[in-house]
Amino acid sequence: MLIDFFYTLRAAKLPVSVKEFLTLLEALKLGVVGPNAQQTDDSTPSGYKLEDFYFLARTTLVKDEKHYDKFDRAFSAYFHGVELVTDFTQEVPLDWLKKTLELDLTPEQKAAIEKMGWDELMETLKKRLEEQKERHEGGSKWIGTGGTSPFGHGGYNPQGIRIGGAGKNKSAVKVWEQRAYRDYDDTQELGTRNIKVALRRLRKFAREGHVEELDLDDTIRCTAANAGYLDIKMRPERHNNVKVLLLMDVGGTMDEHIARVEELFSAAKTEFKHLEFYYFHNCVYDFVWKNNRRRFAEKFPTWDIVRKYNKDYKLIFIGDATMSPYEILQPGGSVEYSNEEAGAEWLGRLTHAYPQFAWINPEPQGVWQYRQSISIVQQLMSQRMFPMTLKGLEEAMRLLSK
Repeated sequence: MLIDFFYTLRAAKLPVSVKEFLTLLEALKLGVVGPNAQQTDDSTPSGYKLEDFYFLARTTLVKDEKHYDKFDRAFSAYFHGVELVTDFTQEVPLDWLKKTLELDLTPEQKAAIEKMGWDELMETLKKRLEEQKERHEGGSKWIGTGGTSPFGHGGYNPQGIRIGGAGKNKSAVKVWEQRAYRDYDDTQELGTRNIKVALRRLRKFAREGHVEELDLDDTIRCTAANAGYLDIKMRPERHNNVKVLLLMDVGGTMDEHIARVEELFSAAKTEFKHLEFYYFHNCVYDFVWKNNRRRFAEKFPTWDIVRKYNKDYKLIFIGDATMSPYEILQPGGSVEYSNEEAGAEWLGRLTHAYPQFAWINPEPQGVWQYRQSISIVQQLMSQRMFPMTLKGLEEAMRLLSK
């Protein structure tokens, strides 16, 4: 039975070897994970609790944390959509957030719903948490599902706080949950060489390192000066000496652009010898991170980034700039925590520290004019925003190379 599981992991492009698979079988045989007499699912190893088997399989088969996301998706696909239990602490009872009603409003009904301002929204949520004692559904006031209330999920409100559920209308100004993002895969195979060709417009070659290639001109000159006796001269190979600081938006609406961003990320790691990268979500605030699974445990203060890298670095943002305007302009506007300073302040500090900067946006350029947040970011970037197209990348690289 587990042979098919092994082939599922290989089909998901996980570097799982036969030796590691045999280690998993041996661990099961030796009883590393305890049996569960109540487990009757035929698709799991007989007598074992599925969650225990998951952690054992991941430990023995996955050699690098960057493959955890691929493993999770392959595991869930093989075991018919199993969801692992996550120990999140939530003050809002889960039964309040179970959606049984799907709201379908006309454009006229949506237009009639008034949205609250930032301060009113936060104050009202505080009151609701103090007053509400039971589950609500389909209403316009309480924390619930399927209604027009600004608190909850599964319904519609032009501006609210999503609690639980999944984003559908992209109108939440804050999200009450701890979300897990996955790192962009820098080993993604490119379907085209065009991205690499576009990035090569940002070049500044210098000879450095060990002697690696023949210096033909110097060899001819020295041989002639040596009365015809061959005198071979070598020199260091030329490398692109451009330094790039890459800040990438991850999670939320960026999930729609993962494949394209991974292609660009792969190309950048190939073309730029001096590449430093960090992640942020929606807008840059007082910290960034390198590993999405440890983004709250291993944070890098943005001020430290500014102090660490000199102004000769080219600063490139990659993000769709699609968010609530509050996330850019309002202290505390981040959807994930209460930031002391507005995102606009941090964007200003970064662009001031690195005079050569650009923003690459994977959203189609035709929708930019309809997104208020994109217009705001464009202004903060001094209109240095380019679409993630071949032409857009070439224009961005040409600007950065000046």
